[in-house]
Amino acid sequence: MPHTEGPEEAARQESVGDAFRRLYTDARDYAAAEAEKQKLRLNLIMAGVRNAAIFAVTAFLILFASLVALLVGLIHVLEPMIGPLGATLAIFAAGIVIAILLLLLAKGCITRMKKAIAP
Repeated sequence: MPHTEGPEEAARQESVGDAFRRLYTDARDYAAAEAEKQKLRLNLIMAGVRNAAIFAVTAFLILFASLVALLVGLIHVLEPMIGPLGATLAIFAAGIVIAILLLLLAKGCITRMKKAIAP
């Protein structure tokens, strides 16, 4: 019965230097892949933080503008007419709703970022 050389026999014939060269190449490839993975994670984190910051700042600016509109409207309410109060409250309510929506978007960005970088 003829003996055929299998993978075990080929592995025995490989020199120690070849094995170390292969190990070095594999380790270098693994390190490069790991570095690329960490760069991608950093990009995801930075994009999430940037978007959340933009939404949060915009929400606070709209909230501030709504408070200013409320104060200006209240000055007009001191007049004997009731119309300016209704308009002021409508603008204020709309500003609050928009600010809440933007804050929820910011929270969603952070949540998506956490899911994307989870191991």
